Amino acid sequence: MSQAKILQPGEARCPGPSTRDIILSDGWNVPDELVAESYRFLGDEDIPYERYTSQAFFDLEMEKLWPRVWQWACREEQIPEAGDYVVYDIGHHSIVVVRTEETGIKAYYNACLHRGTKLAASYSQGSVNQFRCSYHGWTWSLDGQLEDIPCRWDFPHVKDEDYQLPEVKVATWGGFVFINMDPEAKSLEEHLGVLPEHFANWPLDERYTVLHVQKELPCNWKSAQEAFLEAYHVVETHAQGLPTSGDANAQYDVFCDTVTRFVHTIGYPSPHYTKPITQQEILELMTMTLDDNTLKVGEGETARSVAAQYMRESFGKEWKVDLSRYSDSEMLDSIEYHLFPNMFLFPGISLPMLYRFRPLGMSVDKSLFDLVFLRPKPENGDTPPEPPEPYRIGPEDSYSTVPGMSEGLGFVYDQDTMNLKMQQEGFSASRGKRGQTLGNYQEIRMRNIHRVLDRYLGE
Repeated sequence: MSQAKILQPGEARCPGPSTRDIILSDGWNVPDELVAESYRFLGDEDIPYERYTSQAFFDLEMEKLWPRVWQWACREEQIPEAGDYVVYDIGHHSIVVVRTEETGIKAYYNACLHRGTKLAASYSQGSVNQFRCSYHGWTWSLDGQLEDIPCRWDFPHVKDEDYQLPEVKVATWGGFVFINMDPEAKSLEEHLGVLPEHFANWPLDERYTVLHVQKELPCNWKSAQEAFLEAYHVVETHAQGLPTSGDANAQYDVFCDTVTRFVHTIGYPSPHYTKPITQQEILELMTMTLDDNTLKVGEGETARSVAAQYMRESFGKEWKVDLSRYSDSEMLDSIEYHLFPNMFLFPGISLPMLYRFRPLGMSVDKSLFDLVFLRPKPENGDTPPEPPEPYRIGPEDSYSTVPGMSEGLGFVYDQDTMNLKMQQEGFSASRGKRGQTLGNYQEIRMRNIHRVLDRYLGE
C-alpha cells in the first residue's frame, strides 16, 4: 500500500488541471515566461491589523517607504511636448513631472522656494512655459533655474544658483515615468527585476491610454490593493463568474522581492463549479456582452479557442492591429504582475489594465485607486488619440457611471471594492484575534508585500 506524500507548507495545490496545464492544452506556442513557475513559502504568521489602522504605522510609511521607493508617476504620452506636466501626489508628498525638451523629463518637489506654495495644483496636469508661483510670482524655467523674483532688490541674499528647484530622480520604462525621492536609491532597472525580460513579449510603450478612472476608497492603501492580489475571493465575491473563471487553480509566482504575478484562466470552469456545463454554454456566458451571440464551438474547438479567435479578428479590425501572434491565453486570461509597492500591470489583450493604489492625503483609512485601460497602437500609421484626463469618482459611486466603462466590467469592479469599507471597519471591531490569516499559496503575494515593506520600515 503506497503512502501518501506528506506536503510541506505551501506545497498544496487545488486538485485538477493547473493554470499551466490549461494554457498548454490550448495548443499554442506561448512565451516561456507565461508558463514559468516561481513560488516560495514565506511563512504563515498573521498580518497584524494595526498595519492597516495605526496612524503611527501610516506615518512611518510616509517617512521611510514612499520617499525611498520607485513609483509610477505618469505615462510618457501624458507629457509629449516641452512644458507638459503631471503632478503626482501621495500623502503629503507632491511631485511635478515635466517634459523639459523633446527627450528630457525632470521631476521637482512641488513647492515654491519663497514661501512654500505649491507651484501646480495637486493631481493636476497641463502645459506651461515656466513655473510661476501664483502667490508672489517667483518664476523658474522648465529646467528648474530661478528666472525671476518680483522686487529682486529686496532679496540680495538670494543667489540664483542656490535656488534651483530641488530635483527628484526620474527614470522611464515601458512608456511609464517613474520617480524616486531618494538620491541614493538603487536604479529603476534593479527595482524592475524580471519585468523587462517578461514584458519584452508585451511592450507596453507600444500601447496608449483609452480610459483612466480614479476611485476614492474608504480603506487603507494596502487592503485596497490586496483585494486584487488573489483570486481566492472569486468564489464568494464574483460567484457569477464561476462557470467561466479558473480561480482556485490560479497560479501564483514570486519572482523577486519587487515582482510577483498571478495568472488565472478565463473560459475554463472554476474547480468550485460542479454542475455539468458544455463548451457551448461556456462560450455563450463568455460572449454574452459581445456583439456576436451566434458563435458556435465546432469539432476540435473549445470555448476558449472560439472566443479568442473572435477577439483577434474583431479587436484587430477595430483597433487596426494584427493580433494573430497572441495565444489564447494572452487574448483571454487575467495575467497580472505586481511591482512593489503599488503598481499592477496586465499584458493581456482583452484585460489590458493598469492599477495603482496610493494613500489619499494623510488618512490611514483613505486611498486612491487609479484604473487605466491600454490598447495597442494602430499599425497603419494612425496617431493614437491624446490620453484622456482621469475621471474621478467617490467612494459610493459605481464604476459603471464612468463614460466609456463597460457596464458589465464596472459591475465586477463594484464587487471588488464593495467589501473594503466593511473590512476596514472590521479591523477595528475585531477583538481577541488581531491579524489576517493568509493562505500559504493563494495569498502569498500579500505576504511578500509586507515582508518587503518591513525592510523599508526597518522591521
